[in-house]
Amino acid sequence: MTPNVIDVLKKRQFIDNITSEELQKACDKPIKFYHGIDPTAPCLHLGNLVGIIASSWFQRCGHTPYILIGGGTGRIGDPSGKSKERPLLDEKQIEANVGCIKKILERLLDFNHPTAAPVIVNNLDWLNSFTLIDFLRDVGKNFRMGPMLAKESVKQRLNSEEGISFTEFTYQVLQGYDFMHLHQNESVDLQIGGSDQWGNITAGCELTRKVMGKPVFGMTYPLLTRSDGKKFGKSEKGAIWLDESFTSVFDFYQYFMKVPDNDVPNLMRMLTFMDVKEIDEIENQLKSNQIEANSAQKRLAEEMTKFIHGEQALLRAQKVTDAASFGSNMKLDLETLEAIAKDFPKAVLKSGEVVDNKYVNVMVKSGLLQSKSEATRLIKNRGAYLNNEKVEDVSTLICQKDLVGGKYLIIGAGKKKKILISVE
Repeated sequence: MTPNVIDVLKKRQFIDNITSEELQKACDKPIKFYHGIDPTAPCLHLGNLVGIIASSWFQRCGHTPYILIGGGTGRIGDPSGKSKERPLLDEKQIEANVGCIKKILERLLDFNHPTAAPVIVNNLDWLNSFTLIDFLRDVGKNFRMGPMLAKESVKQRLNSEEGISFTEFTYQVLQGYDFMHLHQNESVDLQIGGSDQWGNITAGCELTRKVMGKPVFGMTYPLLTRSDGKKFGKSEKGAIWLDESFTSVFDFYQYFMKVPDNDVPNLMRMLTFMDVKEIDEIENQLKSNQIEANSAQKRLAEEMTKFIHGEQALLRAQKVTDAASFGSNMKLDLETLEAIAKDFPKAVLKSGEVVDNKYVNVMVKSGLLQSKSEATRLIKNRGAYLNNEKVEDVSTLICQKDLVGGKYLIIGAGKKKKILISVE
């Protein structure tokens, strides 16, 4: 028997708020729901993944996802969670963003599901057909200024130095209309979104009730935050993207390998499909220090990488990680380095810049370190590596025989900072 999706999500601490307790009863039977994504970035990032996972849980329980890509609302900008107005994107950039988002969704959701295959819609298709006068007359008249001004996202911006433009202020009207349009034309009864979308979601519920006289539902899930309250999804290199052309598989895998112990169980609940009992066991082991160091992070990194990038990419990331374990006994051969070249931090140098040159010079040329004096100090402190071996002599020269397959070198500063040099 298929479980009720609300029960599933509650066990995973996935529900922040719902508009009515009747939602659980409604989910005893298959329903249609929608989740919106505005194409304001060139790709989806880790924060977007929570909504995709929520959509997948609904789908696994027999409910049909409508994924709304905001080709229209993306031209406006949602003020929710923002301290200042977003820069407006041109149409070409928005179209490119839409294309990238579609590819990721097609990879992560089950489009071959026999009864609940996802439907991708773009609100530009219906918002673009309105004239300004028609929209104000037919939709705008149903909104009252008091409730609109009372929305938390609006209040925060009104009290800020930046303020809020009329353009962004109307965003909740557009999103509210999206919900009513999908309910009217596609029988969609539920909208889901992050906790910062509560005001926009309730606006859609209220508009649909007013105009159509029918109750619909809203549900929010918690935003992805660390145990210290800060948002998850950023690394030293910026956002953690869900496409390897923006964040390499190696960097993606390593990001989860470095997650603090306190954050691992929550990420497992919200971003993976691991069994809750296993997650609870890992959490108890972490609290009692009865688990091997980094084994929980490794489990999380494996689950995340396999889901986002696939089994072969996971194996690649693990191979890169092994190759980067300086001091290990792993043999570095051409096949291994060719396999990791796509994912590993890399520099391309001419043969004359590498062969018969001092190791310290090559470190600077590669960009791994800023100066020869820094490289010299590193060697003296026993933190310099060449192809998994420590470099202990400041005068060390790199010879042709050091090039793996006559083409590659791996040099490292400490155990975390390393680079693959491709020699041309």
